[in-house]
Amino acid sequence: MKNNHKNAFGGISLIIFIIIILFIGSYSDHKDKKDTSASQSSHTSESSKKYSESHSKSSESHTYKTESSESKLKDNTPQEYKNALQKATSYSNHFYMSKSGLYDQLTSEHGEHFSPEAANYAITNVKASWKNNALEKAKSYSSHMSLSKLGLYQQLVSEHGEKFTPEEAQYAIDNVQANWERNALEKAKSYYTNMSMSKAAVYDQLVSQYGEQFTPEEAQYAINHLPN
Repeated sequence: MKNNHKNAFGGISLIIFIIIILFIGSYSDHKDKKDTSASQSSHTSESSKKYSESHSKSSESHTYKTESSESKLKDNTPQEYKNALQKATSYSNHFYMSKSGLYDQLTSEHGEHFSPEAANYAITNVKASWKNNALEKAKSYSSHMSLSKLGLYQQLVSEHGEKFTPEEAQYAIDNVQANWERNALEKAKSYYTNMSMSKAAVYDQLVSQYGEQFTPEEAQYAINHLPN
């Protein structure tokens, strides 16, 4: 009886052991298939991403080349016009010319001899601040020629001078850091010492509308500070 019971128990144990082995094998196969599928999916996604990036870069490169080619095709500006623009840029940057003065310089037979068309192209395309040019000219006249405020304004707008617009000239006058009394004194010293004028004559020359056009206060300051 005991032997039969043991045999039965042993048989049941064997069956349970076989079932466990089969379950483990089935689970392992399922896990391997899942991992393989995930790996393939990840590889496919990465390949798709790389292709997309490569295609995008290729498209950008193609677009850039196309735009560059179109730009070259559109750049049919005559060399004469380009030369005029280069000259205009140089004159504006180094001599601070007005728009009108620059045009005259480009077209003048005593200047650059460019055609009106080339000069107009240059004036239209030059990167210049005419107000700033007027201000730089005003600084130069004030520092080196000791002009009065009114004399400086007239020099900036004169057809025989710098040919700036009234607005550009006024901007320069408003922003130039000039000491008008000092300018009057420098002019007075020149007249008094170099031209041997009397103080009364120097004063008249300083305030005259045909002379230096300083204010009476500026002229008197200059006379008061002349050497005896």
